[in-house]
Amino acid sequence: MESPYRICVVCSGNICRSPMAQIVLARAFADAGLADNVEVSSAGTGGWHLGSGADDRALAALAGTGYDGSGHRVRRFEADWLEDLDLVLCADAGHLREVRAMAQGSDAEIRLLREFDPHARDDLDLADPYYGDQSDFEECLRQIERAGAGAVDYVRAELAS
Repeated sequence: MESPYRICVVCSGNICRSPMAQIVLARAFADAGLADNVEVSSAGTGGWHLGSGADDRALAALAGTGYDGSGHRVRRFEADWLEDLDLVLCADAGHLREVRAMAQGSDAEIRLLREFDPHARDDLDLADPYYGDQSDFEECLRQIERAGAGAVDYVRAELAS
C-alpha cells in the first residue's frame, strides 16, 4: 500500500480548534471508508501547553456529540513536518501565514479548514472559542463538522487522481 495521505490541522495552542478538528476529521474519513488511506494529526503554532490534554470545554463539546478527545496531547507544529504532509488545514488566516512562512520549498498544500465549509461564505476563520463559553465551543465544533464533509470529498478526489 502507498503511504497514507497525511493531514495536519493547525491552530494556536493545540488545545481547542485543532484537536477538535483532528478528531472530527478522523471520524469523517473513517466513516467514508478512508481510515486506512488518510492520517489526521494536529498541532499548535505556540508551545504554551505542550504535553497537556485538550481544553476541558473542547472535550465536553466533543463528548456531547459522541466524540472522544481524551487521548489528545498538545504538540507544536514543526517546519520539518511539511516534507511528510500532503495537506495542512489552518484554523485562521494568522495560522495560514505562519505555516506558509515555514513552508519555503515544501510541496505540502496549506489551506484554511473552512474553505471546505459550504456555509463559510467570506468568513473563512474558524471561530476561536477559547475566551468564550461552552456555546462557543459547540459552534466551533459545528463549523468543523460542516467543513469535514467537504474535506473528505476533496481528499477522496486527490487520492483518485
